[in-house]
Amino acid sequence: MSKPGDSIAVPKSPVGGLRIGGKPLKFSRDWITRPVFAVLLASAIIFVIFADKPYLEVGAGIFAVLAAREWHRMVGKGRFIAEMVLTTATVWFALAAFLISPSLPLSALILTIGMLVVLTTAMLRKNNPLWHAGGVLYFGLPALSIIALRDFTSHGEWVLIGLFVIIWAADTGALVFGKLIGGPKLAPVLSPNKTWAGAIGGVIAAAIVEAIFILIMGGNVMLGAVFGAGIGVVAHLGDLFESWVKRCFHLKDSGAMIPGHGGVLDRIDSTLATLVAVAVLVLALKLDPLFGAYS
Repeated sequence: MSKPGDSIAVPKSPVGGLRIGGKPLKFSRDWITRPVFAVLLASAIIFVIFADKPYLEVGAGIFAVLAAREWHRMVGKGRFIAEMVLTTATVWFALAAFLISPSLPLSALILTIGMLVVLTTAMLRKNNPLWHAGGVLYFGLPALSIIALRDFTSHGEWVLIGLFVIIWAADTGALVFGKLIGGPKLAPVLSPNKTWAGAIGGVIAAAIVEAIFILIMGGNVMLGAVFGAGIGVVAHLGDLFESWVKRCFHLKDSGAMIPGHGGVLDRIDSTLATLVAVAVLVLALKLDPLFGAYS
């Protein structure tokens, strides 16, 4: 029982008492660094998509180098330089060949040969050969996909913008819905912070934003929404795959190169998966990703 004049300590909630999911909302430096670097990265991506050759090819090659460094360091047993150099050289040769003479079979052959070279090198070094060799395809196929989607599809620049709109919406929607709603975990063993609410919210956001994008472009809005939802699911799967790899090697982040985002792989894991998926749908199955726009 308190007496008159006694003070009762009342815990203060951070940020004006705002609470999310029953927990006080705490200010984080990521609130500033994450959106700032996201805008910078998005601006760079939009620039290289619409710029003349070889900006997109060089941009894809640079990201492949940065991501390969993180991948091989992550899966290597303390030794990764040889495999990283071979992987990045393979991707650059494949991109250069495509730039000189646009041919997916030739570039795919270069990736296959490079993968075998990396596999052999890692086997001789007894250094997780399958993991190292897999990195060639993990970065090489998306790098070729983004170039082929721009060069081999009608209005390829807008096809890529639509794809990145989906990726950004799915990522943002998952973050916002996950923080606001919380609830059951999506895959607690792989990624303890991901929730079903975040995953579903990300898919819904991807569907809505892509529908708006297709509406602006003059295409079929309903098909755009379905496409956005489907690719949003692929984006989440790409994110979970990288989380699984990090879990296999007992790592939280692939690196710390991008403030607020972790490593390069942490930022582009969804992009790697969706680029290949969309390339297959568009180039192999002849799907129109703009759904009637410009027709």
